[in-house]
Amino acid sequence: MENKKFYANLQPSEMAIFNAAASIFSSYVVSGKAGFDNENAMIKKSIEISMKMANIVEKAVQSDDEIAG
Repeated sequence: MENKKFYANLQPSEMAIFNAAASIFSSYVVSGKAGFDNENAMIKKSIEISMKMANIVEKAVQSDDEIAG
């Protein structure tokens, strides 16, 4: 396998979604629900859940900027 460098420049909101998805995915791995056979599907599921959670929080919580604006 060739060593290729990977660069990512995630925005703060993308990084928040990534961190939540990584946490969710790691829970699937630890619980045995994610493995080599379904890794991609479980990563996608983790991202979808993270995005759904962020959307619910966005609708339920007003940030300081939203109040001041």
